[in-house]
Amino acid sequence: MKVNANTMRPGHVMEHNGKLWVVAKTQIVQPGKGGAFIQIEMKDVRSGTKTIERFRTQESVERVRLDEHEMQFLFAEGDVFTFMDEESFEQVTIPREVIGDPAVFLQDGMKVTVQSYEGAPLGVELPQTVTLTVVEADPVVKGQTASSSYKPAVMENGVRVLVPPHIESGIRIVVDTSDGSYLERAKD
Repeated sequence: MKVNANTMRPGHVMEHNGKLWVVAKTQIVQPGKGGAFIQIEMKDVRSGTKTIERFRTQESVERVRLDEHEMQFLFAEGDVFTFMDEESFEQVTIPREVIGDPAVFLQDGMKVTVQSYEGAPLGVELPQTVTLTVVEADPVVKGQTASSSYKPAVMENGVRVLVPPHIESGIRIVVDTSDGSYLERAKD
């Protein structure tokens, strides 16, 4: 499907020079002279190589539609993650590099969206947030105000998250899966 280059967003997949590319970042640049253009940082789906391409904002690019399947995370063995289609009960294994950094937030039974093209998985979309328990948090520094700084805390999955000073060990918090940031205290 042909679309304007300036409509491309991170996560979209495009066909360029006979290869499939996943868009990592986009930036619209308006130089002092000449027309505006969009700079797209993208990663080759097959080889994993990265490149940056520039397109005029009104230039057409070929956006690829992906097949999306809702699946359930079952388990991980090393750097390979196993998911199950809840309708057909078919199991699919996906390597960590396809999932990326959010892989640390996968929990048993979590429902995710697996994106694939011609049967090959290209990405896994996790829920926007996940609730985790704090297992280790630094004590509150006396005289520290709530707005002054966040302190490091370790979650049950081993991930370090910066949390407000009032968060202690044993408290459940909500974390953003896209960047691993603290959002709020979980409502139990």
